[in-house]
Amino acid sequence: MWSSWFGGQSAQKRKDAPKEAILGLRGQLEMLQKRQAHLESQIVDQDAIARKNVSSNKNAAKAALRRKKLHEKNLEQTQTQIMQLEQQVYSIEAANINQETLHAMDQAGSAMKRMHDGLTMEKVDSMMDKLREQQQLAEEIGNVITQNHIGEQPDEDELEDELEALEQEAMDAKMLKTGTVPVADQLERLPAAANGERKFGILSHPHSFLHNSNITNPILSVKGKSKQTEEEDEEAELEKLRAEMAMS
Repeated sequence: MWSSWFGGQSAQKRKDAPKEAILGLRGQLEMLQKRQAHLESQIVDQDAIARKNVSSNKNAAKAALRRKKLHEKNLEQTQTQIMQLEQQVYSIEAANINQETLHAMDQAGSAMKRMHDGLTMEKVDSMMDKLREQQQLAEEIGNVITQNHIGEQPDEDELEDELEALEQEAMDAKMLKTGTVPVADQLERLPAAANGERKFGILSHPHSFLHNSNITNPILSVKGKSKQTEEEDEEAELEKLRAEMAMS
């Protein structure tokens, strides 16, 4: 059906026919629109003549009114013709659009038929089954590759020990950057124990210190150092707090 409509030797003529008809109608419309403008101008002129002579020359006024009525009648006919021609132009344009649309749809249908030529639902189902099998095989191969490790694997305990060593190194590096030292090292540097030993030594052998000619007054000597010892103890406690804060 479509081949007989769109094909053949006269296909191009049928394709150009709507365009030629529209061009002819538009030319006629242009002429009628010019006539409409001329009649409207004549009506205005005759109305002006009638108004001018309505009092002085009634015959001239009546003649102008007759011409005005004639022009009005011709104008009405011209406007009707313009409406009819415009309607025909719209109808031809719509028919031409429908024809082009059907032609495009016919070509699309032919293209789809060529693409589906030799393709059946059985072939589609078979192809989909093959694709699913290949996808499943690919997943199984991937699982085998990821689950089976090649070569000797490191001991988990060794890894944990190495990780702890790295964490300790990182902590030490952080302490060095912040100017703090571990608590154990700081405690060894505290002077409190040594001072305590000196005090206990004096108290445990008081007579030996009193009879010693080199020490005139051991009590005053201890008091003289008490202030310095307190300051050192305060500094040591402060360093200890800093070390504990760095550890936390």
